[in-house]
Amino acid sequence: MIRYVLFVVALLASIVVFLSYSLYARIHNEPLSLNQQYVQIESGDTFNQLCNKWQAEGALDSCLPYKLYSKLNPNLFTLKAGVYEISALTVWSAINKINKGIKADFTFTIIEGESYQAIVEKLKGREFLVFDIPQVDVEAHFQFGNAHPEGWLYPETYHYEGGTSASALLTRAHNKMKRQLDEVWTKREADIPLKNKYEALILASIIEKESGKAAERSTISSVFHNRLNKGMRLQTDPTVIYGLGARYQGDIKRVHLKEHTPYNTYRINGLPPTPIAMPSQDALLAAVQPKKTDYFYFVSKGNGEHHFSKSLKEHNRAVRKYILKK
Repeated sequence: MIRYVLFVVALLASIVVFLSYSLYARIHNEPLSLNQQYVQIESGDTFNQLCNKWQAEGALDSCLPYKLYSKLNPNLFTLKAGVYEISALTVWSAINKINKGIKADFTFTIIEGESYQAIVEKLKGREFLVFDIPQVDVEAHFQFGNAHPEGWLYPETYHYEGGTSASALLTRAHNKMKRQLDEVWTKREADIPLKNKYEALILASIIEKESGKAAERSTISSVFHNRLNKGMRLQTDPTVIYGLGARYQGDIKRVHLKEHTPYNTYRINGLPPTPIAMPSQDALLAAVQPKKTDYFYFVSKGNGEHHFSKSLKEHNRAVRKYILKK
C-alpha cells in the first residue's frame, strides 16, 4: 500500500514538473507575431489589457499561460509607460522589456547648413515625437539672439524616447549651440572685425553655406574678414537665396542680385541681420580664426573646391574658366 501511495505521489510530482516545464518553455519561447515594430504603453495599462489586445490581434495563441504565471510572479508583469521596440521578440521577451522599462531609442539629426524651417518640417513627421512647436512661443521660450531662431540649433544627432516633445529636442540643440558659441568666442583672434559672438554666428552660417570642403572654411573666412576690414560688401550668393525665401527656384537671376532685401549682401554693407543656416563646429571656429591671406574673392570650381583670388582681374579670369567655361 505504501509503495502504491509513493508511486502515485511520484507520478503526480512528475506530472506537475512536466506541466510546469511545458508552461515555462511555452511562455519563454512563443514568438510575438505582431505586424508592428513598436508598442506604446500608457500610464495605468495592465498586463491583462495588453495580453488580451495581443491575443485579439492574433499575436499569440492564448493569454492563459501568461496569466497563470503572473499569479506566481506578479512583479514580472507590471508595465512601465513608454514606447518599446518589439519586432522579432518572443512574447516573454517583450513583456520583460516593458517590465524593465527598456524603451525604444529614436534619433533626430540636425544637418550642418540646414535652415530652421527645414528642421521644423522634419520634426513634423518624426515617429512618436510630440510636435508642439505651434503651441510654443519659440522666440520667447528659447531667447534666441536678435529674437530669431536661425543659426541657434547645433547640428548633431539627438536621441530621444517616445513621447518627447519637439520643443524639448530644440531646447537641447539650442543649449548646445549656446555652449559651443560661448567656447568658440573665447578663442577668437584679437583683430577680427566682429563686434560680438552673434556676429560670429552669422558669419559662421555664411561660411557653412559657402564651403563644400571643411579644409577650405578658414580660407573662405579670410575672404569675408578681408572684405569686412576693407569696407567691401560680402557679395555672397547664399545670403541672397535666404532673402528670397520660397521665391528661390534653384537659380539666382541678375534681378535677384539687384533686389533690396535685408539679406542681399550685394546691396547691403556688412553682415546680414541674422544667420542663414545652422553652422557646424568647424564653421564656428573658422569664423573667429580666419586664415591669414590676401584673398578678396573666390569662385567654385564645380567639384566642391574653390579658386581664391587676390584681385578682381584674377577673379574674373577664374569666373571665365570655371563658371563660363571659356
